[in-house]
Amino acid sequence: HMYILFPQPPMNGSSVVIYRDTFTSAVVKNVLLVVLGLTINYINGILLHTYRKHQIFYTNPRYVLFAHLVLNDMLQLSVTIALFVLSYTSRHVPCPLCLILLCVSVLTSHNTPLNLAVMAVECYIAVCFPLHHAQLCTIQRTYALIGSIWAMTTLIILPDIIILVVTKPPEFFVSTVYCERANVFGHPIIMLKRDVQYIVYLSGVWFILIYTYCHIFFAAQAAKSSAHQSKKARNTILLHGFQLLLCMLSYVDHFLLRALMIWFLKYIIHIAYVVFVVVMILPRLISPILYGLRDKVFREHFSKYMVCTVIIKS
Repeated sequence: HMYILFPQPPMNGSSVVIYRDTFTSAVVKNVLLVVLGLTINYINGILLHTYRKHQIFYTNPRYVLFAHLVLNDMLQLSVTIALFVLSYTSRHVPCPLCLILLCVSVLTSHNTPLNLAVMAVECYIAVCFPLHHAQLCTIQRTYALIGSIWAMTTLIILPDIIILVVTKPPEFFVSTVYCERANVFGHPIIMLKRDVQYIVYLSGVWFILIYTYCHIFFAAQAAKSSAHQSKKARNTILLHGFQLLLCMLSYVDHFLLRALMIWFLKYIIHIAYVVFVVVMILPRLISPILYGLRDKVFREHFSKYMVCTVIIKS
């Protein structure tokens, strides 16, 4: 059986409400999800292979950031699907393993918006300060920024871990748990912090995207000679905004499910699955493909490896 846990207000006298799925439905959902995850990671793997095989890519900050985005999404997808399968197959996951999986899931989820913000700034510098782009956007600084992204997201989740250590007895960390974030990190302080954190965090990323887009737009108006490059950069930032919208869905999906429960309680277990796929799985495919195939140089090499793969398999 599959169990979905929805945190409830304290007045209900219970921390969660549990909904069960049938065995047949659970098998079908898990098989479909694993196949979809393997397919997406396979395509993204070819994207990374294309990046790795050509020096023109890993010596360019833009492609380095793109590769990090793809690698981060592959890791998030793998961990997310592993947590989903565990929610069906076992309600007794060792707490240390569960904490590792949840922390990796949260880290990779928070990395994506920051990576998008850095990519938008790189586009902004390339268009608005082309003479200084080579000095400002170096490979060393790009790797330092990637390290800073991981450090910042680690600082975001670190208070949650500290609160968990302080509020839980030592026996909890050597026990088995139902590995779901709301179940493990369900302390009211953590939930309040998470809501405030999302508002501040996403507001900052949106500010960067809007700021860079507007400045690129004004630069295009002032310099007609670079109109094509500016238009491409604006479209790229719009894609960043589209992906950020997809990322934001993962932050509000529990609110969406609560609303849908009011009208479709009978089908909530299936609706939750569809929401999970749309919010957590499909964005891992859409954004890298959009970015990779929009770039002419990357598209040529990527198509070559895809064709070779198809020929070998046939």
